Amino acid sequence: MRSDDVRSLLQAAVPTAVAGALAALVCGLVVGGKGAVGAVVATLVVIVFMGIGFVVLQRTAKSLPHLFQAMGLMLYTAQILLLFVFVAAFKNTTLFNHKAFAITLVATTLVWIAAQARAHMKAKILYVEPDSTTGGKPENPGPKT
Repeated sequence: MRSDDVRSLLQAAVPTAVAGALAALVCGLVVGGKGAVGAVVATLVVIVFMGIGFVVLQRTAKSLPHLFQAMGLMLYTAQILLLFVFVAAFKNTTLFNHKAFAITLVATTLVWIAAQARAHMKAKILYVEPDSTTGGKPENPGPKT
């Protein structure tokens, strides 16, 4: 993974973790210990799901750029389905408060998306990869007059 990809990943994960910590504090004060646990679990789910998705999309963009958009759509569909499986598996759990989990899940997902959009807008991404092997002179200078 390139260093700018790691930087973009951290610029999305750190605000999400901070938002999750704030949500855990608020849920802990409002709902109690189970609310704080629900907020922490939701934050971890968002960071893991979105982080894996980010890494997969970056690798796809590098190796198969023509499939990037289709892979993004498939990946987000798979993430939603995996989230449904996760929620269904823990539907009857008494480990955490479900409302705190759901609210934190939505809030931290929105924070992740906003932070990732901000990181992408601030990144200085080259539109054309410079080729260092040819030097500064093009091979075909054009027709001579």
